[in-house]
Amino acid sequence: MKPAVAVVGLGKMGSAMALRLRECGLDVLGWDVDACVRARVALDDIPVAASLSDALSKRDFILTSLPDSAAVRSVWLSPDGLIALADPDSICIDLSTIEPETIRQAARAALPRNIDMLDCPVSGGPVEARSGTLVVMAGGAADVIERAQPVLGCLGGALHHTGGIGTAKVVKIINNMMAMGNLLIACEAFSLGMTAGVEPGCLFSVLAECGGTSKTFTKRFPFALRGDFAPRFKLELAEKDLALGLSMAASHGAQVPAAAVVHELFRRAMGEGFQGQDAVALLAMYRRWADKPDKMAAAASESTCGR
Repeated sequence: MKPAVAVVGLGKMGSAMALRLRECGLDVLGWDVDACVRARVALDDIPVAASLSDALSKRDFILTSLPDSAAVRSVWLSPDGLIALADPDSICIDLSTIEPETIRQAARAALPRNIDMLDCPVSGGPVEARSGTLVVMAGGAADVIERAQPVLGCLGGALHHTGGIGTAKVVKIINNMMAMGNLLIACEAFSLGMTAGVEPGCLFSVLAECGGTSKTFTKRFPFALRGDFAPRFKLELAEKDLALGLSMAASHGAQVPAAAVVHELFRRAMGEGFQGQDAVALLAMYRRWADKPDKMAAAASESTCGR
């Protein structure tokens, strides 16, 4: 019998994962607090429950993909929330990027109801979710991770057991601190290269093969070269994750001065009107500072860079 899965939180990531699980042959039922989101997802042929209670009933696995800690606390810990409504013996898996203590609090609350929990943030976006190539970080008991393989194996080509509940959140926050720091420096340096007269398409093609490159650079800059800053990973989410890193550092007495500078510049980009755009819109901010019109799309089409 195919596993019955509830996906709670049907934003870009949640809906992409729900579609992937459906394509893998699982019995998927979705839920989102936003009625407009529920209606949109239903058009994509994802069955949507009439209520959270209906979504959780008789589900073997419950996945949550939520924007922040407040949403996780509301969905998991409220009197009419997930832990109160989920069937005993179900496996509840949170894929959100939040501070570790929130998921540890949820795990403690789940114990009396005999609900198994996994802390499973992922690296990758909706494209990787749809293709089943996410990198999955799993915090929790090894035997629970093994039981969850029919679900997690559909989502990710790589699964890493990081330790107990909360450790995967730590790894995800560290990953995003590194990725967003790299993105900021890449935008700053790339803008300098343009200001110094190098054609942007040429600059990208060379840097993509050199030591300064990264997955973040090669994934996001092709869109920026076309002047496309549609939100694949919103600037606000990046700022939120950087703030999580700073908070975690403060709680451990760790010094992270570079991350603090990166966070401040992300906040500045938001203050300059780039909210709602992809994090790579940092490049547009640097071009504005250079007092040059952003001609990247035209320049990219006229690239004369040789290999």
